[in-house]
Amino acid sequence: MIRPKSGSTFAIRWLSAIIVLAFAHKPLCATSGDGGVSASASRSIEAAGQRLVAAYPDFLTAAANNVLVWKDATRMAIDDGVGAKPHAAWLAAPDLEDMFEMPYPAGAPALAPALNQDPGRARNAAFFQKMYGDCRAGDVTKSLVEIVWLPRKSGQRLQVTSINGVARKLEAISRILDQLPSRFDRYLAPAAGAYNCRTIAETERTSAHGYGIAIDIAIKHAGYWRWSKPLAGGIYAYRNEIPREIIEVFEAHGFIWGGRWYHYDTMHFEYRPEFFAERADGASSRK
Repeated sequence: MIRPKSGSTFAIRWLSAIIVLAFAHKPLCATSGDGGVSASASRSIEAAGQRLVAAYPDFLTAAANNVLVWKDATRMAIDDGVGAKPHAAWLAAPDLEDMFEMPYPAGAPALAPALNQDPGRARNAAFFQKMYGDCRAGDVTKSLVEIVWLPRKSGQRLQVTSINGVARKLEAISRILDQLPSRFDRYLAPAAGAYNCRTIAETERTSAHGYGIAIDIAIKHAGYWRWSKPLAGGIYAYRNEIPREIIEVFEAHGFIWGGRWYHYDTMHFEYRPEFFAERADGASSRK
């Protein structure tokens, strides 16, 4: 989908003193001396599986020995064994573990992310299609329900999936945001859309909107990296107008925000509870 350009001003990234590799953070060597998986890699794989099981209890039953087990007995590999991936490959073909390579900074100030830091932007297509369906095959529409966005201030009707309680959670978010002072209204209504069976711009990958798990809020105050011309060195200027109060409401209900990506999309929120799930060791997740 081609989105209109915004005429708002840009905030410049302060990355001049930072050198960041364009590779994901998975260790280049994930094997032990005898050719097996190293202890640290094994822990990372196990943690990824446990986060998914905790986040999606309606679908998943267990994770162990690099295998994620679904309630219908389907088994998926958590790590594909490829090792570190360049950023483009990490986005195009992430395994389940890859999705957790970058910690999601829930609750942090809305600052410009470092180069190629896109926590939550990688989605394993097989995982999400099995859970929510393939919109191109008509699977997703079977689970869509209509919600009223900001019933008091807007009354706009949007379609989202009922799977994993996404519709219910968005209704709860909507009720809270509907009570915010009027100065926030321009950032919330009208919403730019929710369910939309489409691919991500300039890719063949299904958008989170194609699963019915995402919403874009007011487009007039949105920043989007593709609307920005790169600065010297190819760095994109970061731009955000979305208030912290709105971001916090979404994150409190398990939605990640596209403004926490280097390739930012500040109107975008998507349901990704795995980044807020309790870690296997009982510590609160930073993801």
